[in-house]
Amino acid sequence: MNTNKKSLLFVGLTVLLWSTTATAFKLTLYGISPINLVFYSSLTSAIIFTFYMLLSQPENILLNFSKRYIKNSFALGILNPFLYYIILFKAYDILPAQEAQPLNYTWPIVLSIFSILFLKQKMNFKIAAGLLISFAGVLIIATRGNFQSIHFENLGGVILAVGSSLIWAFFWVLNILDKRSDVQKLFSSFVVGTILIFLYIIFFDSFDTIKINYLFGAIYIGTFEMGITFLFWLKAIALSENKAKTATLAYLSPFISLIFITLILGEKLFLSSITGLILIVGGILLQQINFKKE
Repeated sequence: MNTNKKSLLFVGLTVLLWSTTATAFKLTLYGISPINLVFYSSLTSAIIFTFYMLLSQPENILLNFSKRYIKNSFALGILNPFLYYIILFKAYDILPAQEAQPLNYTWPIVLSIFSILFLKQKMNFKIAAGLLISFAGVLIIATRGNFQSIHFENLGGVILAVGSSLIWAFFWVLNILDKRSDVQKLFSSFVVGTILIFLYIIFFDSFDTIKINYLFGAIYIGTFEMGITFLFWLKAIALSENKAKTATLAYLSPFISLIFITLILGEKLFLSSITGLILIVGGILLQQINFKKE
């Protein structure tokens, strides 16, 4: 098997696994609080990244918590998993999965805005048009297509879902500025984030008594949303001959996810959810199209 076929295999696994996580979020949140779900899933992911670091980069484990990198590790851990997943799981707790998921997928659009503000990327027509198209998608999902009397079906949930995309985009801006390897950054952020979540629960919340099936749900999310799937994705990009085209395949995930949401959760899909998702992803892809002739 050549490297490009291996890349497609890893992409396929990643997309399929990420497509199941919105459904896993909702099923697990039936029996566990959002903050407890964040802790157990983040702990699972931290263990996965720790083992991976021990096998691949044991000499760099302590380096991530040295004076040189501790501030970066702490900042990344606060953003992801601490703030990002607390906000995201709360959004899933109060919104239908078909709405929370596409609203969360606005993070590439937010990242474009942050790139202009913090990374000195120039605004152009393509970026502006993409932002407007994606924003229209957000508005359709938030109002469920009712524009006659603008009314948000669940404004709090919409704010949380879109807010999670702000946190994720800010995390990736810091990620770009941090010159460590991707695995080092994921390892340090999940170790720090898990410790912060544990301390938050000790001082401000409490640990739930959890049935074993919901604990398995948290482990599944920690493994296939936060953990090993990121390693698959990094491997796919590393092996790919055309990294930009490979990266766009990730946008198949929210559409496949709607199938799982319908079949497993039994949610009746709103036309507004499908239309909004198409516009959000369309706006993202528009920004990535190169109109220049070769």
